[in-house]
Amino acid sequence: MAAFREQFGAFLATETMLVWGANDSAKELEAIADLVASLRPDTAYIAVPVRPPAESWVLPAAEGALLALHAALSARGVRAELLTGYEGNAFSASGDAKADLLSITAVHPMRRDAVEELLRRDGADWGVVDELLGSGILVELEYGQERFYLRKLPSRPHARGRRQ
Repeated sequence: MAAFREQFGAFLATETMLVWGANDSAKELEAIADLVASLRPDTAYIAVPVRPPAESWVLPAAEGALLALHAALSARGVRAELLTGYEGNAFSASGDAKADLLSITAVHPMRRDAVEELLRRDGADWGVVDELLGSGILVELEYGQERFYLRKLPSRPHARGRRQ
């Protein structure tokens, strides 16, 4: 990373995902701040999982950890921003709801309201989702207080269709 930064003269941003129990201790936050500061980024983004992760044990770090990292980065002269909210439903619609859902959910879990909006823009109804769930290609998960849809992953052999 340091070698890349030395050669890369344009805008550089970093993004650090804080996960509860994995990298959110005071010692780890200080080490992260040291590493990020050594890269001299133009902006350092601090994130937490806001969509269903690939591993069920992954949970967002507590707010205190985010604030501690933000403060540690700021103390080192690094401009830091928090990425802790849902980024919205601005997904492209091609008119083929099934293809759109499979394409987007292969790389980006979608909240139910985003799926509903995509279906509306594609002129389709919820039957498309039911078909994909029934075939096991699409998986429904609950994360936090939201319902998400994502393409079935090879790392989730147990996931089949609807899941609570």
